[in-house]
Amino acid sequence: MTIPGNLLTTAMGVMPHRDVERAIEAAMSLDVPFWPQLPLLSYREDMYVQASEHFPGIVLDMKARTLGFSMDRFVEEAEEVLARFDDPAWFDVSEGYSQVYHRFLELDLSGRPAIRGQIEGPVSFGFNVLDQDERPILFDDTVRPFMLEFLARRVNAQLARLKQCNRNAFMFVDEPGLQFVFSAMSGYADQAARTDMETFLSMIDRPRGIHLCGNPDWDFLLEMDMEVLSLDAYTNAEVVASYAPSIRRYLERGGSIVWGIVPSNVEPFTSESVDSLEQRLEGIWNALQKAGMDRELLIARSMLSPATCCLVNPDGERTVEKAFRALTELSARMRERMGLA
Repeated sequence: MTIPGNLLTTAMGVMPHRDVERAIEAAMSLDVPFWPQLPLLSYREDMYVQASEHFPGIVLDMKARTLGFSMDRFVEEAEEVLARFDDPAWFDVSEGYSQVYHRFLELDLSGRPAIRGQIEGPVSFGFNVLDQDERPILFDDTVRPFMLEFLARRVNAQLARLKQCNRNAFMFVDEPGLQFVFSAMSGYADQAARTDMETFLSMIDRPRGIHLCGNPDWDFLLEMDMEVLSLDAYTNAEVVASYAPSIRRYLERGGSIVWGIVPSNVEPFTSESVDSLEQRLEGIWNALQKAGMDRELLIARSMLSPATCCLVNPDGERTVEKAFRALTELSARMRERMGLA
């Protein structure tokens, strides 16, 4: 399949809603809908917790809302987990870990240009989950290769399930942790990250993509073997535009970009308009075009989304929903102007 382009809309998974139906209604308002992750509804709906389901050694405290890891438990539980490795259904997200996912699967999604799912990636999961010594499991040479294959199987299980609802389904691997790889404080060298991500992606069925809202080394990311990259273009506009050669090569070899252009936090959202957001996005694209990017190819391989997830707005889900509506308006306006409607 080809990832949809021509400025169709989608969004990342995490949303501030506590009402399943309202969250799904918002997700379905976009061209390429997705199943929302609602950590404020339940800690099991948290993206890290969802990725941890069935992972050996996990210590989940629902009351304290903490996710940890025990090496002793890992050793005890790993054999049982390995015995289930050939059972794709076992790697899918269960109803106990997402009410929303299973409600989403009940919908008629066949008429959409595509649908999308997501799961936490290995670098972020490995940085975030700490063992009994408060050390990220990413640094454990025994746990890390197991984690790469385990999470790859989780991606493949979900993608296969979504393709039953829409043959153009695709996945975001959420990797906010990639922005820390190039920090001297991370303790995780960029070459190690490259090797691990290449290994991980090689185990994932296509189409595959990465989403992050941070500011990593874009050359590193754009060289990855994936079909779609979702990024925060609103915050990182000037930085992203400066990587024009890498973006051009990525698109020319068949990649697509989801441009996160509409802020979903109250303060930046209220300071912008559809006009100003269009100008900001066009500014990035003009810089890319001046650097040799073919404008028609860029538009054909581009989707639009909110800039980031947001759980902290004082008005709960209201500004996020306003951002979705502004995104829809921006897409419709630009598509009409470019003759894509």
